[in-house]
Parts: sequence; C-alpha cells; structure tokens
Amino acid sequence: MGRTSSRETTAADREEERERTLATASRLLLALIKHDPTARALVIAMPEVFPWVRHLSPPELRAFTLELVEALSDAAELDVDATTQEVITGWRATARIKADPAHYAEARKPTSGDFGPVEVSA
Repeated sequence: MGRTSSRETTAADREEERERTLATASRLLLALIKHDPTARALVIAMPEVFPWVRHLSPPELRAFTLELVEALSDAAELDVDATTQEVITGWRATARIKADPAHYAEARKPTSGDFGPVEVSA
C-alpha cells in the first residue's frame, strides 16, 4: 500500500502554488534590475533562454529583457499571462526579420500612401 498525505493536492492548490512561485521569481528579477539598472546579468543570460536574441542589437536586447521582466511581473501580480507571450512573440518577430538581411532591408524602406483603415481589437 502506498502512503497518502493527510491532504490531497487539488488542481486549485497546484495553481495557487504556481502563482506564488511565479510571483517570487518575478520579484527576484525586479530586484536584480533595481540593483543593476543595466540588467547586465539578465541580458547576459538571455541568449541561453532565447537563442534568437543574437540578431538583436544590444539596446534591443536590453529593451526586450526589461519588457519581459515587466510582463512577468504583470503575470504574477495582476494575473495577466498573455502579455508575457506577446512580448516574446514581438521581439522574436523582430529577430526573425533582422536575421534575414534582404528581408530586413525591405522592412526598413520608407513607405508612402494610405494603407486603409486600421482595425483595432479590444
């Protein structure tokens, strides 16, 4: 017979633990940035987590790092998870464009004219 705990872990318990863990990690990252405004340690670690950041310039990499930490904080403190993936997706798209010199050159060309109405989603 296996041992059972006096209290079964429910899905809600696991979710609450996940939220506390995310909040702790987010606070740790924010504290690192507070004590090192350049976020040097985090910027150095980013290529290990996101190999594609090698296509970003140093200022872009720092901006991505700061935006990601802020988004993680929002996820932890405000329960807004989508922002984190939006930040990652947006910067990854930038890296993808910059990875292809021809595509990047095309993206940098000036535009003219009216491209029609802009759809805004709420």
